[in-house]
Amino acid sequence: MGKLGFWNMAEKNPGQIAIADADHKSITFQELAALTHQIVHGLRGLGLQRGDTIAILSHNCIPMLATTLAATQAGMYVTPVNWHLTAHEIAYIVDDCEAKAFFASSRFAETALAAAEQIHFPPNARFGFESVSGFRPFRELVAGQPLTPPANREAGEVMTYTAGTTGKPKGVKRTLTGLDPDESGAQQGMFLMLFDMQPEDNNVHLVAAPLYHTAVMRFCLFSLHFGHRVVLMDKWTPEGCLERIERYKITQSHMVPTMFNRMLRIPEEQRKAYDVSSLRYVIHSAAPCPVPIKQQMMDWWGPVIYEYYAATEGGGTLATPQDWLKKPGTVGRPWPISEVKILDDDGNDLPLREIGTVYMSMMGIKFEYRGDKAKTDKAWHGDFFTVGDAGYLDEDGFLFLCDRKSDMIISGGVNIYPAEVECEMILHPKIADVAVFGIPHDDWGEEVKAVVELLPGETPTEELVEDIRRFCADRIAKYKMPRTIDFTDKLPREANGKLIKRKLRDPYWAGRDRAI
Repeated sequence: MGKLGFWNMAEKNPGQIAIADADHKSITFQELAALTHQIVHGLRGLGLQRGDTIAILSHNCIPMLATTLAATQAGMYVTPVNWHLTAHEIAYIVDDCEAKAFFASSRFAETALAAAEQIHFPPNARFGFESVSGFRPFRELVAGQPLTPPANREAGEVMTYTAGTTGKPKGVKRTLTGLDPDESGAQQGMFLMLFDMQPEDNNVHLVAAPLYHTAVMRFCLFSLHFGHRVVLMDKWTPEGCLERIERYKITQSHMVPTMFNRMLRIPEEQRKAYDVSSLRYVIHSAAPCPVPIKQQMMDWWGPVIYEYYAATEGGGTLATPQDWLKKPGTVGRPWPISEVKILDDDGNDLPLREIGTVYMSMMGIKFEYRGDKAKTDKAWHGDFFTVGDAGYLDEDGFLFLCDRKSDMIISGGVNIYPAEVECEMILHPKIADVAVFGIPHDDWGEEVKAVVELLPGETPTEELVEDIRRFCADRIAKYKMPRTIDFTDKLPREANGKLIKRKLRDPYWAGRDRAI
């Protein structure tokens, strides 16, 4: 098998295509490796050191991946930022992660500049992948820099942000290992072997979603460390996805169930005209997939669809196609490097098939929520952590999820945290109290709904709804915006002030299973 890791792959197969971007332009492993070296030299020239963080606000493109790879061979952290966010939200993340360099693509130039100006980010450490006002051209960072590997190479980490009950996103920060970047990359790439993938096996990985998502970025990097080619999509469409599968003979991808649903809505004659016979490993997570949808995909693509359960924090379980066909609805059994426990509210182990909180341990790996010790402590029980999901284990060790995090909304595979939206909406001058939750949506799984309690003397009107929307537009991303806003005289709260959200949410889910 030989040495693995992206930079080893670049030495072994220098002329092989590493990445084909959304415009079908490509870069070889050798060219990409040289660019990562130049970026590290440039960052160190700015004074960045081991343990420092860079932030990236970009669409899927070669410079974004090159910069990410560069950070991960220089002992740095890289925080990819969700480009759906407002400038206010982006500024918070860039500031909170203590980024020493901020990269942006021209598509988000206006938002990137507004975010940088809000926190007075140093102009000399801002770089635009294309033309971004107020940002130095990316070429200035790499111009004249050596094409050779930098000294003191060390594995870095991707630090993505996840929100929580406080309503503010928190960076999931893992301790740097001190490993050689190729050794670390090889170890991470071994994760693909859980899905039966092998290094340099003529595999072609399709990036079908934005790289700011944890799993999307990690599966992309894993593929490069294993010597696989990567094909980038920018704006996903069913037809565009199928066209690339046929064109590039895609063997693997990471998707979400909404994508399956969208592709199945293409007329059968049209979708079956695409050649998808190259597919071997189509992996999904992020949201529950309805059993009928997954069965239809299996009927169309064959038994190539794998499911796993994990989170930004770690994981997890795996359901092979054969596992799922035997036990529809399962999210699988623990990975060889992981353990799963079901505990009650007092931290006691529960018997098989008894529902409790799902806890996981992943090869002793530890993490912390940056700047939030209370949240970190709450997540851990000994060497096991939880993200708050409920489920049970059966006699064969398969995990079944019965509910998601009690309040989190998953819309189109994207996590939306109601507390974050509530914290912004409550600032409206006419709102006394607000509850945000998910209700059924046939395409996206869930949509965002808000119920508002107004201040005394205020009257609910359509004009007020529009005023609330305008107020929120500059504070929360569009995808988090409640699609509908209702009014109530009094929100249901317990004596201790805790909102009894199920009283608002459950009627919308009557007769429907949120876990399917």
